[in-house]
This record gives sequence, structure tokens and C-alpha cells, in this order.
Amino acid sequence: MKLAIVTDAWRPQINGVVTTLSRTQESLQRSGHDVRVFGPDQHPTVPCPTYPEIRLAILPRRRLARALTELEPDAIHIATEGPLGIAARRHCVASRLAFTTSYHTQFPQYVRKRVPIPEAWSYAYLRRHHSFARRTLVATEHQRQDLVAHGFDNVVIWSRGVDTELFRPCGREHLAAERPIWMYAGRVAVEKNLEAFLDLDLPGTKVIVGGGPDRQRLRAHYPAAQFVGYKFGDALAQHLSCADVFVFPSRTDTFGLVMLEAIACGTPVAAYPVTGPIDVVTRGVNGVLDDNLRQAALAALELDRTGCRQSALERTWERASSQFLSHLVRASDGEPLVSTLRAAPAPSLGAARAQREYQR
Repeated sequence: MKLAIVTDAWRPQINGVVTTLSRTQESLQRSGHDVRVFGPDQHPTVPCPTYPEIRLAILPRRRLARALTELEPDAIHIATEGPLGIAARRHCVASRLAFTTSYHTQFPQYVRKRVPIPEAWSYAYLRRHHSFARRTLVATEHQRQDLVAHGFDNVVIWSRGVDTELFRPCGREHLAAERPIWMYAGRVAVEKNLEAFLDLDLPGTKVIVGGGPDRQRLRAHYPAAQFVGYKFGDALAQHLSCADVFVFPSRTDTFGLVMLEAIACGTPVAAYPVTGPIDVVTRGVNGVLDDNLRQAALAALELDRTGCRQSALERTWERASSQFLSHLVRASDGEPLVSTLRAAPAPSLGAARAQREYQR
């Protein structure tokens, strides 16, 4: 099977969307599928307003349409709602190609935190964008219910996985800091609500792993906290393993993949009881959820790290990728792709077009 994934979030960006798409691509390729990702790296770009680390493709429709036509994918998945996502949607609609989409980011809430645009306007735009898709994939049941409540149709669940060979308990000695060590890892940006964590009255040391537009401001305002920058691979696993509690203060994430990575390292999570943490954290097993984040953090200190690690072992990328595959539709006619693959090899898009021409 040839699968095209179109995304405005791709390497060298560092975030949960990029991780999810990268792991999904790797998993499906190991199963023998040809997965091509079309990202901003293939186009001229400009910095995203208020977030210059993110690059946005400039007028990508013609180049993207040509690339998709040349590939003739069996299925098309549009992962984001930025310039590339819009260009892909318009191409598919104009070419009468069926496709699926996914909803990774609480876009209305993120926009509202940066500019005074009502959330209702953002939801109206997103609802129209996703209405052309045969299915819209979200990470959790709570997120599915939220989008349905906002008028979205055909919303289905595509969960997430974690690499438990990489993210594993690997010692507690890598950080020389006063314990307990309270850690956050991820984007350092306004939508992550980091002040709620940094303002907490907690003993020990607060450690911030990652970068973003608010890093310098927060570092200057909270000199007692350690801002250690981006960490990757084994270095990230070592930091997560060193923490006594992983504190996740965001109230706007659709999932929060880094929570799973911390849990796989044996580190319990403290978070608010909101979408994302509700679907990742098993209370009293691998974390504590409470509207009082300080109480959640202190209570999480008492949890068993072995049981925490154990709870992550079934969250594999292979399982998540199989779920993703089950939601895809054939670009030529919108039929479910998995049932087609089980019955017989799906015809290429070029073959389907040839058949339609013959029938005329």
C-alpha cells in the first residue's frame, strides 16, 4: 500500500505531532507499506507568527498537487490544518479523492492565548476543514466527545504508543540536583501553562526540559528552576528516569505523549483532570490528577515506580499504527482500506482512474 501523509508539523520541529507521525511511518513501513510524508521541508517557508521555530509552507498547493499526482497513493491522510493541510484538502476535493484527517492540537485555545480571536471562529474554520474528510482521527475518547459537541462528524479514535525499549528506567543518578526532582518536558510556550507548575510551593528542584518561544522569559523569571534545553533519545529517557514526578500543567493538550514516555521510565505523572491526562493517567497507578496541582504532585511521590512502568508496556506503536490503518479509506472511492487489503491488493490510484476512463 502507498500512503501519503500531509503535515505542517514535521522534522526538524520537535513536538508530539512529529513524534506520532514519525513512529507511525516507521511502524507501517516495517509492515511493508510505502509511507510518504509531505511536510514543510519540501517547500519555501516563513516563520510562524509568535512561534518562529515553526516554519510554514508558502503557497504549496501546486507543488503538493503535482507530488501527490505523481505518487498515486492508495490512501491520503491530512494530519494538520495549516497551509499544507489546506492545500491537500483543496487538491483532494478538486480531484474527487477521498481522504482522512486528524486533530492533534487544541487550535482554538492556542490561538485564543495569542490573539483575541473568539474560539467559536476557530471551531467554525476547523469544522469546515474536517467536514470534507471521510473520518477525523483524535487521540482520546474525551477529545472525540468534545469535537462531536462542537458539531464535528465522523470522529474516531487513533490512540498513541510509546517506545518502551528507549523509554525505560535507566538510573536516577544522571541529575545532580536536590530531591525531589519535579520535571516538565515539552514545548516551553504559553499554551503549556508552565507558570502553574513553576509557581508551586514544592521542596527540591524543578527541571524544565525543552525549548520554545517562552523559554528565555520564564528562565529569567524563575531563576531557581533548571532549564536544560532540548534532550533527545537516551538523554531524554535518562532525564525522565531521574525525575521523582513528571508534572504536566497543560490544560489544552489533546493527549500529551511525553506523559507516556515518563510513565514508561517509571516516573509517575501529576496533572490536572482534563482532556489528555484523563486518558493517559490511571489514577493511583501511574499518576495523580487533581485541580490542586501541588496536591497531585505530592501524592504522586508515593506511587510505586515499578507499577508505573508496567502500565505503559501495552501501549505500543504497532498497536496504535494498526488502529490508524483501520481508519484509512481508499483515495479512489472512499471504501475502507483495511477491508480492501484483506480481500485483495488495492488498485493504485492510476489504475482506478484508468478503469473509470475505460468505463466511460
